[in-house]
Amino acid sequence: MLQAIIKASLLDDVYQEDPTTKSLEGHISTMAGHESGMFILSGTMANQVALRTHLTQPPHAILCDARAHIIHWEAGGIASMCGAMVQGVNPSNGEYLTLEDVQRKAVLSDDVHKCPTRVIALENTVLGIIHPLSEIRRISKWARKNGVKLHLDGARLWEAVAAGAGTMQDFAECFDSVALDFAKGLGAPMGAIIVGNAKFIAQGRRVRKSLGGGMRQAGVISAAARAAVDEMFGSEMSTAERGAAMREVHCTARHVGDMWIRLGGKLRRRVETNIVWVDLQEAGIEGENFREVGRKYGVKVDGSRIVIHYQISDEALMRLENTFASVLSRKIKW
Repeated sequence: MLQAIIKASLLDDVYQEDPTTKSLEGHISTMAGHESGMFILSGTMANQVALRTHLTQPPHAILCDARAHIIHWEAGGIASMCGAMVQGVNPSNGEYLTLEDVQRKAVLSDDVHKCPTRVIALENTVLGIIHPLSEIRRISKWARKNGVKLHLDGARLWEAVAAGAGTMQDFAECFDSVALDFAKGLGAPMGAIIVGNAKFIAQGRRVRKSLGGGMRQAGVISAAARAAVDEMFGSEMSTAERGAAMREVHCTARHVGDMWIRLGGKLRRRVETNIVWVDLQEAGIEGENFREVGRKYGVKVDGSRIVIHYQISDEALMRLENTFASVLSRKIKW
């Protein structure tokens, strides 16, 4: 990755002159089966630029999972940048939205008292759980029939693809826009991308510029992102090899979940990809106490979500097990 950064081109991305960045955009848009792509500084910016590009004239609403990242972890961007109402939906199955959940909440009528649903924003993975391709296809078919745009926060879509839930193109073709993150499971230092049709991306570039997201020498960032993609999903690999490192991480995550259970704890959700949700409340453990014990063993923990990465060492897992054992056996007094 460092070598890729050193060798990167240093031309202007605002004017779409940088070969390194253009190559990345072309590669990912082809992988996703979309016309065009635009490199973005972060996953949050990618979501907000995409939503702002879709939403052109209030009143308008975004329908999404009530737990969605775009509501809770993006500094209120939907309100401040899009002027949009949020129609949050609690999934009836407790895991991911179904077509029936969407139909229950969406506003398609001409009633002037109502705020019309203009965009449905889904997320994959959802708190580490894979949103099944079959259900996404049902929602996509219905949305297109009713003229509603569909956006995917695919920050962790790589994880779903690596798990064998479908190809990148299988998922991406269901959406009008997809935001992908390079800085989570892929391990790039920063960066994300939006893919969509050419007209959408052209307008998105204007929105990105207005938010201060224009980059002059973008190659040093996009080169690292491309190196991360190639290492995990490179075109030189066979289909079976793609995402292999991530699948190993999923196995490690299941091991961590089993470790917590074996030591007497319970999980809040099943482990499907790289996220483990330990139930601190059921175990009677306060978050600060958990962090304190983690510090003792040299592990940085924060709350009940444990995200496993391909660069985590066996030694780190041993320290994590010691942390689990201490808090669950009450060897540490607080």
